[in-house]
Amino acid sequence: MSQSVLPKKDNKLVQIVDKALAESARKSGEWLVCRKGCTQCCIGVFPINQLDVVRLRHGMAKLDAADASRASAICERARRSLKRIGSDFPGNRRTGILDEDEDAQESFMEYANDEPCPALSPTTGECELYAYRPMTCRVFGPPVRSESEGGLGVCELCYHGATDEQIAGCELKPDPDDLESSLVEEVESSSGVRGNTIIAFCLAE
Repeated sequence: MSQSVLPKKDNKLVQIVDKALAESARKSGEWLVCRKGCTQCCIGVFPINQLDVVRLRHGMAKLDAADASRASAICERARRSLKRIGSDFPGNRRTGILDEDEDAQESFMEYANDEPCPALSPTTGECELYAYRPMTCRVFGPPVRSESEGGLGVCELCYHGATDEQIAGCELKPDPDDLESSLVEEVESSSGVRGNTIIAFCLAE
């Protein structure tokens, strides 16, 4: 997968999403139990877009300049991850791009659900690329509406004892103007790479 420049407006997108998350967390109070060291959202593979890829690689470059040994360890964990899960990858194993047909999407539902994220530190339980994490990571936990499932999804560890109405009142609306889509298109156009991938492919290079 080709390198690309991180769009200038990505920082604005991150600020919008982080502000929305903070507001949802304020409304949620003790129902939202996400804390540093909780790795519920760091286990299991999920798709990331090309904007996430560029942001993660930007973070890796920053980390490599500051602490090359940590960056190297992340890269090695990503490579080991691909050795474990690469043979069943529902996409192009050379490029790391996921297939989009119905069979591939169905296969992905059961794919590598127990695989830890390469960016997850095995010693501290913290994300070593936290400031550069994908959007999926940024919105995990609070109630987020899923167009595919037609309802609000929450982390299974959160909102115990809350009613459906109370959960709905904490709904996170991360990117109401869909800035992310235009930035993804910008990255795909500049890099010539289109489609989703996974974090291990992104960080193994």
